Amino acid sequence: MYVLISETTGRRYVGHTENLQRRLAEHNDSQHNPAKYTTKHPGPWRLIYQEAHNSRAEAMARERWLKSGVGRQWLNRSIG
Repeated sequence: MYVLISETTGRRYVGHTENLQRRLAEHNDSQHNPAKYTTKHPGPWRLIYQEAHNSRAEAMARERWLKSGVGRQWLNRSIG
């Protein structure tokens, strides 16, 4: 599970992946376009937070929580 920030707009993106280096490169590659959010809010994207989880289900649950109001507040307090 990871959190990126756009160095252009300051917007955050929360996601999960098995290969963080590859996924970050994809977010910053204008030719790779699987995520509409990172296309609409241009980068470059920089990693600001990451967590390792034992399963994809755990990572997805944490991602959902970080996208909730309480999770966004936690991100604001913890990361800025």
